[in-house]
Amino acid sequence: MTVPRRLLRNHASTPLFDGATTRRIEERASADLPAHALMQRAGRALARLARAVAPHARIVWIAAGPGNNGGDGLVFASLLHRAGVDVRVSLVGHSAKALPPDAAWALQGAREDGLTLLDALPDAQALAEIDLCVDALFGVGQTRAPLGDFAAAIAALNGCAAPTLSVDVPTGLATDTGAALGDAVVRATYTLTLLTAKVGLVTGVGRDVAGELWFDDLGVSPTPDDTPAAALIGEADVAPLYPRRRQDGNKGSFGDVHIAGGAAGMVGAALLAGHAASVGGAGRVLVHAHSSDQGGVLPVDVRYPELMLRPVAELHKAVRENAKATVVAGCGGGDDVAAELPGCLSNAGRLVLDADALNAIAHDTGLRAQLRRRAQRGQPTILTPHPLEAARLLGTTVADVQADRPAAARRLAADTGAVVVLKGSGTLVATPDGQVTVNPTGDARLATAGTGDVLAGWMGGSWAAQPHARDPADAGATTLAHRVAVAAVFLHGRACDFAAGERLPLIASELARAISRTTEALID
Repeated sequence: MTVPRRLLRNHASTPLFDGATTRRIEERASADLPAHALMQRAGRALARLARAVAPHARIVWIAAGPGNNGGDGLVFASLLHRAGVDVRVSLVGHSAKALPPDAAWALQGAREDGLTLLDALPDAQALAEIDLCVDALFGVGQTRAPLGDFAAAIAALNGCAAPTLSVDVPTGLATDTGAALGDAVVRATYTLTLLTAKVGLVTGVGRDVAGELWFDDLGVSPTPDDTPAAALIGEADVAPLYPRRRQDGNKGSFGDVHIAGGAAGMVGAALLAGHAASVGGAGRVLVHAHSSDQGGVLPVDVRYPELMLRPVAELHKAVRENAKATVVAGCGGGDDVAAELPGCLSNAGRLVLDADALNAIAHDTGLRAQLRRRAQRGQPTILTPHPLEAARLLGTTVADVQADRPAAARRLAADTGAVVVLKGSGTLVATPDGQVTVNPTGDARLATAGTGDVLAGWMGGSWAAQPHARDPADAGATTLAHRVAVAAVFLHGRACDFAAGERLPLIASELARAISRTTEALID
């Protein structure tokens, strides 16, 4: 017997699958197992989770669609009914077409068990009596916006005060992308995803509507031919980048980070990135603020005097003379950063491009060509766009990016040859060879000014501290740049998870130290 487990609290990374591969796994398992065994397992898994999350539920309402998702809900309904629970099932869309064999079997069983099967949805009075709602309308096969009776069922589920459990994928959510298929989307309290963990549950709108995520593989394992669409970051992906420091090390052992940014009025962004780079592991951090040429920077950051403030004119000489230096460019750089990018793209051993550096590259084909040449020379780069910056780089719209975040991240990584960190709900890390990693940590409390600068700086500091000798275990997508990006986004979000409160935003100036504490706690 399998047991559902929390999906977002895993030590190891978890493979994520798309709908097509999931259906292939389902078809193979159904052929190998006795008739209806897989649906029976799904019903039992739902019953186990329901007892765990709603142990005192006396009245349960299930909205069952006309496919196997509805069949899973009907098996679950029969199990609850036999246990003495008052179960009410609304059959939604069942008259439109013949049911699949498994779903037809489940419906027949529900009738034989004497369940209350309704063609209508509960009215307001009936909804007020319900202790648990179950969304069993559509699963991985949904590709169109729910309309008509299905949209009405979604409205009833969302209008019920009781918690809602979605079967496999909330109805109205695209399985592969995490985008809403239309205006009607179930906002679940819990989702139990079956057979495989799905990409769409952990990025985009999926993180808002799936609620607390649970996973049950139903005792079925993918084969090596079942290629995951992505992977969900686990804690084990982080710890190897933060070993105990050798006692004979010195500041030169842990690398230099140069911050290029801080135009007039935005010096704070460069200082935030610099502090994060220092806390993140760099031996030395030099902040080259563009506004320094106009006397806009103090000779010392009185809060973090360890930061070495330097004129921007010194940046290229310093980078040329130190081929191992890590450069973080763009944090509060404004239009001024464009002038510094040719030298950074040519000479930086390791380069993180954020914010205004990305906007400059989006508008300059010459800089874009230089970025591609870096990849051809084997010089690693990490890009950290938010959706608007990604849209500019791709020549598209934010809506297009958000409609298929994994595809956008893959396309941008392939086009630039860089590791791409597409920030947002379920931040994605994509490699040029098409692999995508999804971050499960953090939430919208990070949506405040400066938190992206902290992420870029921490990434640079962590990267600078890593040895430059090639690790033979790294190949293809498992590059050091990719590992650094994965660890940084995970820790950045986990610091948010550990922060007190649930509603008020995190302040960027406090975030780097919070990430440091989180890292120590995680790898202790």
